[in-house]
Amino acid sequence: MTYPLLGRIQAPGDVKRLQESELPALCEEIRQFLIESVSATGGHLSSNLGVVELTVALHRALDLPQDKILFDVGHQCYTHKLLTGRMAGFAELRQKNGLSGFPNPKESPCDTFIAGHGSAALSTAIGIARAKKLKGEPGKVVVIVGDGAFTGGMVYEGMNNVSQLNNLICILNDNKMSISKNVGQMANYLTKLRTDPKYFHVKAQMETALERIPVAGNAMVKALQGGKQLVRRGIYHSTMFEEMGFQYIGPVDGHDVLLMEQMFTNLQEQFAPIFLHVVTQKGKGLKPAEENPGEFHAVSSIDLSHLTDPELSPKDSFSTVFGSTLAEIGDDVPELCAITAAMKYGTGLNFFKHRHKERFYDVGMAEEHAVSFAAGLASQGLLPTVAIYSTFFQRAYDQIIHDVSLMHLNVLFGVDRAGLVPGDGETHQGIYDPAFFSQIGIPVFAPANYAELKYWLPHLVKDMTGPRAIRYARGNEKEALAALGCTGNLFDKIDTRPGAKVALVSYGAESEEIIAATDLLLQKKVAADAYKLTRIFPLPEGLCEALADYDMILFAEDAIRTGGIGQQLGFALQQAGWQGKYLLHAVDNSHLLHASVAELRKDQNLDAAALAADVLACIKLRRTQA
Repeated sequence: MTYPLLGRIQAPGDVKRLQESELPALCEEIRQFLIESVSATGGHLSSNLGVVELTVALHRALDLPQDKILFDVGHQCYTHKLLTGRMAGFAELRQKNGLSGFPNPKESPCDTFIAGHGSAALSTAIGIARAKKLKGEPGKVVVIVGDGAFTGGMVYEGMNNVSQLNNLICILNDNKMSISKNVGQMANYLTKLRTDPKYFHVKAQMETALERIPVAGNAMVKALQGGKQLVRRGIYHSTMFEEMGFQYIGPVDGHDVLLMEQMFTNLQEQFAPIFLHVVTQKGKGLKPAEENPGEFHAVSSIDLSHLTDPELSPKDSFSTVFGSTLAEIGDDVPELCAITAAMKYGTGLNFFKHRHKERFYDVGMAEEHAVSFAAGLASQGLLPTVAIYSTFFQRAYDQIIHDVSLMHLNVLFGVDRAGLVPGDGETHQGIYDPAFFSQIGIPVFAPANYAELKYWLPHLVKDMTGPRAIRYARGNEKEALAALGCTGNLFDKIDTRPGAKVALVSYGAESEEIIAATDLLLQKKVAADAYKLTRIFPLPEGLCEALADYDMILFAEDAIRTGGIGQQLGFALQQAGWQGKYLLHAVDNSHLLHASVAELRKDQNLDAAALAADVLACIKLRRTQA
């Protein structure tokens, strides 16, 4: 397909050269390009289809990079990237050395801030707007916040600090969705704003009357704005956004590009921070995505001629095995509850919801609340399971320590997308949880295949008390790990070679690489045994004794080095008196890419070739020193 209008946009500001009459056609070209491109590479589809007109209008009215645009969440930025001249890069979107799926200032000066997590961008925008004020710099700061982000508390912390920022515009992109359907009272409030006919009737009459009054100076404008606030206050008995310090405008049609451009142009003169309520349709332009936006939120490559069920979480995955197994356990454990943070499909908890609806809770994009809410349930004798992606558990670190761990409450943490994660890059890697859970003293299990997940999950639910965690990788199990089955042991010797004086140790998904590394070493006539941990913290009893007779031990983990399990094992071996050579391969968290898991492992020296090469180099060095 050709894109004559989009093809003319090679640099920031080029969109301003188009005629106003060409804008609707440009938006359709952008929408079709995104469908065609993302279906080939994978990426966030529904969210980007919904903000095309909004983004075009902003780029027409603003002067980037003097003006700043921030996105919450950053996966809404694809149209922004196209309008800043990065169309060619979409062929390698989210691939190694290709475009990031999120804003990244390293890519373009028009990308203001990295944004991969939700509810945070308003606070960042306020900081940037304040900085502009302090430095005397011109320009607007515009932050696009999805309505799903308003289920997270950080948005309200930011709203509490917007006073007198007349260079700030907060756009509520209201599409009734986060990833799963929005929940809670904020969603109900926005629905009321969208649909109450009384407001639109009074607003239309008021605007007609105001058009007949000549406006003379700022005082009159402020008085008229105050009059509109009184109208809203009379209708709703609540003006939350105005009371927080904003001038509220809306709701307006977010797919009327000409209206949006006119509105942003008119807002060049503002007297207070603006809150613009824009209503859009997530997935607009692709019928299956319009009907099931959650299904098309994040997709792998898909066949446009057979759009059936793209995978937010594959049918056969650790997430779905976790969710379906937990639902089955819930039949026998009436105290069991399940909590997610706007990710019931991504975490597999949709199975639990269908089976035990009264014990399922989606709290929205509010991980901190999810953990403290679980603590409250546990304090009253219930058994909550909190299933969240590893990267988002970071947001609830204080609550894990203060609200769960201190009182040793009976909470199970399901850590999804643990380890290296493809595509999303540095904002979404699940590499910190082994360190932060273990530092608090919370037991952590890391099944490497479905059989182990199905075996250990009932044990963690029924036989353990206090906080504990089970972590598992994104996607499906690997053939080499599935073949191991489940012994029920806390650690296993999974590969044995006669006379081996070298041991390779790992856990979870990375165990696949140590199995392959032992084969590579054997080709070089080096015998090496392989060990896989299932409970990674505390280190299993007997592990140090099992490793005591090896001259060399290599530990590999797809998590951070500092404070990780590898460092803890090295220290434990030293304390036990072992004096051999210890090699540690872990993630350098200062250097993260968006790439496939295989590419990430190679980049981090966690692939089998790198592990084997390190062992061989160490053996060679020892021989030369002998």
